[in-house]
Amino acid sequence: MDRIKRISNELMNEYSERFGTDFLTNKQSLNEISIVRSKGLKNKIAGYITKILQRQAKFEERKQMIIENEKKSQERKQSRTKKAEVESEEVASIEIVDGVEDPHTDEGVRHVTEQPSSESETVESEEKSVADEIIDESKSE
Repeated sequence: MDRIKRISNELMNEYSERFGTDFLTNKQSLNEISIVRSKGLKNKIAGYITKILQRQAKFEERKQMIIENEKKSQERKQSRTKKAEVESEEVASIEIVDGVEDPHTDEGVRHVTEQPSSESETVESEEKSVADEIIDESKSE
């Protein structure tokens, strides 16, 4: 078996562009490149070359799938952070009203009111969101 691997590797190093993932074309290319008198040896060499190239093709496909899945997950994370930013801008402020007590707690009644956010608050929230994205990216790496 070492002889087949050695010959196959030598042929792949010199004539890699002539071989593909199809056994019959590899067998024909092998006939054009070299003279192998034994039919069995020729088939084993062509089969081994085919097997190597098929493994490489499969590896490349898996690699591409992993890269695409990683891109999709990053896009999902970005869309989630954008949704969180929009929701955080719409959060109502909470104030404690003096003089009115809640029967269930010792604190005053909490009163919810909507207040328009000023420009300085949005700038601060944008800076925080950019910092959060940088932290998320460093954690994912």
